[in-house]
Amino acid sequence: MTGNGTTFVQQISSDFVNSLETFSVRKNFVPGAVLFLDGERADQLFLISSGQIKLTKNTNDGKELTLQVFGAGELVGVSGLFEQELTYTSTGTMLMEGEIWIIPRQGLEKMLIKNGQFCVDFLRWMGLMNRRMQSKFRDLLLNGKIGALYSTLIRMSNTYGKPHPEGILIDLSLTNRDLAQFIGLTRESVNRMLSDLKKQDTIDLLPQGFILIKDLAYLKEAIFCDDCPPDICQM
Repeated sequence: MTGNGTTFVQQISSDFVNSLETFSVRKNFVPGAVLFLDGERADQLFLISSGQIKLTKNTNDGKELTLQVFGAGELVGVSGLFEQELTYTSTGTMLMEGEIWIIPRQGLEKMLIKNGQFCVDFLRWMGLMNRRMQSKFRDLLLNGKIGALYSTLIRMSNTYGKPHPEGILIDLSLTNRDLAQFIGLTRESVNRMLSDLKKQDTIDLLPQGFILIKDLAYLKEAIFCDDCPPDICQM
């Protein structure tokens, strides 16, 4: 239960994980299984042991946006703590088959109350997640369509990237429609921009929906990247 980037499990202690395991329920889910719906009461959290979970949200005009894709070691479904009427702010669906730990929110709250160090670790992780989200929204709002795509590719390289002889392989199978949903653009716009990047030899589009970034420096220079720490510049 590790994953790329700075995951929840990498941020907390093994004692924290062991304590969670004592009141969690392990279940296996197939791709397409819905774990929670936007607006539902948020009584459970989901720790990914294996597989992937996609978070989505529908806009008022019916467009589905992909907010994040989480892998092993990540905690999903955190809408807050110590409040009576919390609801999920997105829909969580299994993208890749795997094992999930289902954690009762009240059980987590009781554990944090009893152990001050666990509480500090959890708050530190929540602060990191908030900084990631603020940085992501800043890029999407300030950099326009091209900047939104470039910053998303940069973040994907930090989150899902693996070393490749010609650059960085984004180890996440994506259709152009999937990528468009990450940044709120049309599939046609994304098609054009990816084609332009391929012609410039900045990226390569591999079989089965994988993207190889061959010139990461170009993407960063094009949007005047602030060069945030990798643990912040994540999906």
